[in-house]
Amino acid sequence: MSASRLLLIAGLLALAATPALGRDVAFDPGMRNPLLPGYFADPSIVRDGDEWLVFATIDPWGADTLGLWRSRNFRDWTFETPNWPTKAAATSPTSGKSKVWAPSVVKGHDGKFWMYVSVGNEVWVGSADRPAGPWRDANGGKPLIPRNFRPGLHMIDAEAFVDDDGQAYLYWGSGLNWVNGHCFVVKLKPDMVTFDGEPRDVTPPHYFEAPFMLKRGGRYFLTYSWGNTTKDTYQLRYAVGSSPMGPFRQVSDQPLLATDTKRQIISPGHHAIFSARGEDFVLYHRQGLPFTPAGDMVLRQVAVDRLTVSGDKLSIVSTHRGADVPGAAARRSSARPAARLTASGAADAAHFPAAAGDDNYATSWRSNPGAAWLQADLGAVKAIGATTLRPAYPTATISFSVEASLDGKVWRQIAAERAASGSPITLPAIPKTRFVRLVFPQGANIIEWNWLTQ
Repeated sequence: MSASRLLLIAGLLALAATPALGRDVAFDPGMRNPLLPGYFADPSIVRDGDEWLVFATIDPWGADTLGLWRSRNFRDWTFETPNWPTKAAATSPTSGKSKVWAPSVVKGHDGKFWMYVSVGNEVWVGSADRPAGPWRDANGGKPLIPRNFRPGLHMIDAEAFVDDDGQAYLYWGSGLNWVNGHCFVVKLKPDMVTFDGEPRDVTPPHYFEAPFMLKRGGRYFLTYSWGNTTKDTYQLRYAVGSSPMGPFRQVSDQPLLATDTKRQIISPGHHAIFSARGEDFVLYHRQGLPFTPAGDMVLRQVAVDRLTVSGDKLSIVSTHRGADVPGAAARRSSARPAARLTASGAADAAHFPAAAGDDNYATSWRSNPGAAWLQADLGAVKAIGATTLRPAYPTATISFSVEASLDGKVWRQIAAERAASGSPITLPAIPKTRFVRLVFPQGANIIEWNWLTQ
C-alpha cells in the first residue's frame, strides 16, 4: 500500500474520534455517501411507482448474478439478487470467463423494462414487466453483442437511451488493458433488440468505457468514464452533440468527477443519471474506504450527488454528505445506538469496533480470522428492540449467535447460532439487558449494527 494511502488511513483513525459538526468528511458519523452498504459498482437506477431500484455489479469484478437494492425512501435499502441474468443462463462460446456486471435498466416505449448487461465479455438483453422481475432472456439465448463483434475491443458496458419520441438507442464499448476505449451507438427497432442500421463509432476524446446518454435543452450529452478504476485515474467526462447518433464534441478538457485525495474521493466514475421532481442527480461508484490494496483487487461503493446542467455545460460536486433527492428521507431510519462498541480484536487499525455503529457505510469493523465477537455496552439496563446487521458482503453467508448480560460477567444466549446472508439481517429483540454480544464463529466484517431501544 502506498505511503499516501497509509496517511489516509491514519486520518481515518483521527476522524473516527471526532464528532461531526456539519462537515463533509468521509469518516464522520452519519455521512450518507456511500448510498449502499457494501461493495458495488456500475449502478443503474429506475423508479417504479414509489419504489427506487438500483442494479449493480457485485464487487470484486462481478459475481454469478447482479445485485439489486430496493428502497421506498431512498435511504433504507434492502438487498436481493434478480433471477436473470446468471453466469450459467447467459453464456455462449465467446463469452469468456468474466461474470455478470454493468447493467443498464430502462423502461421502453412499450411499457416493459429492458436490461442490457455484460455477461462475460459480451452484452445480453432481457425484459420484464416490472423491474424487480421476473426477468427473462429476450434474444433467444444468445448474446446481443458477442465478444468478437469488434475484435481487439471489449464489447461491454451497454447503456440504452429512449428519446422523447420513443426511439431507443444503444451505446457500448470499452478498450483492453485500460487503453484504447471505443464507443459505439446503434438505433434499436421497436422490439428493443434488433439493430436498426449499422453501429456507428462515435468515440469522443478521453473515452474509455461506461457511456450514458442524457438529453437536456435539445442537446445530447454523451457522458462516460476514462482512466483505470483500479488506480486513482478513473474520471467522469462528457461530450455534447445535436443528435443521439453524434458526432460529439468535448466542451471542456476538465473532468466532471476525478480523484481528490485530500477529500478521500478516489476514482469516481461509471455512472447513471436520473431525475426527481425536475432535478438531476448522478449515481456513480468510487473506490471503497479505507482504500483497497495495490494491484487489480478493487472494492467500490456507490454514491449519489447533484448534477447541474447549464447550456452545454455539466457540473457535479462529489460529496460524502450525499444529495438531498426530492422525496427521499433526510436520513436513514436505523438508530445509532447510544452504546460503546468493543470487540475481540480487529483485522487492522482502520476497521475498529466503533466503525460498526457510526451510521456511515464507508466504515466497518472487520475481525481477525477465526472466532470473534462484537459487543455493545448500553450504559444502563434497558429493553432492546429488533437488531439489524449490515454485513460488508450481503451475498456471503455469515454465522452468528446473540448473547446478553446484565453485568458483563454472566451471559445468557438470546439466539442460537444460525447462518444468514442479505442486508439487512434482522436479529431478535431483547427484553432487558445492558450488554449485547454477537459471536461470529468464523469472524465477520460488519458495516453497521443498529437497533432501537424500547
